[in-house]
Amino acid sequence: MISSAKKQHLMAIQKEVSKGVIEQDDFTLNFLGGCDVVYTEEKMICGIVVLDKEGNIIEKKYSIDKEPMPYVPGFLAFRLGPLIAKTFLKLTQKPDVLMIDGNGVLHPRKAGLASYLGVKLNITTIGIAKNLLLGEVHQEKVYVKGDIIGIKLETKPGAKPIYISVGHKISLETAVALVKEQLKGHKLPEPLKLAHNYANKIKKQESH
Repeated sequence: MISSAKKQHLMAIQKEVSKGVIEQDDFTLNFLGGCDVVYTEEKMICGIVVLDKEGNIIEKKYSIDKEPMPYVPGFLAFRLGPLIAKTFLKLTQKPDVLMIDGNGVLHPRKAGLASYLGVKLNITTIGIAKNLLLGEVHQEKVYVKGDIIGIKLETKPGAKPIYISVGHKISLETAVALVKEQLKGHKLPEPLKLAHNYANKIKKQESH
């Protein structure tokens, strides 16, 4: 657990982040990235994969570190953000858009992992979550206090849906279109799937 003073401090940071989020398209897409974090018993492994427009892998980078804090719902950015940022900065070819396994503005303070990283790194990000953190779903749209904050997407028959939200510098409409374009018959869009596989491959190598 984290103390209530620490929680208040982190919430204040999130409120500042949310003020900086741009919910409209502000990028040119040449390179697309996916980012995922997997866990060992003691450490976290972040993998980022960068693809060109044809879907070829241009670059991959990873980082390994200890968990800076326990998992607390609503504060994932502070647990994973530093490791993802560190990995992103290792890339020679930075992606124009980064798909992140986590929420963007679909978050109690509109500052989930994807928005936090987007604002901190000044990059375009899309939040793609496997669970609904908050809100009500009506006809695939996720509403929070009457506003459409995300989209529920059934990507594959029999698979649980994913929830897409704006991270930073992108509109919800464009974010959803990009995710759909990258599905390639899987539950997750290709960049995320490749990043997940890559992080797991590093995890296996580390355990030997």
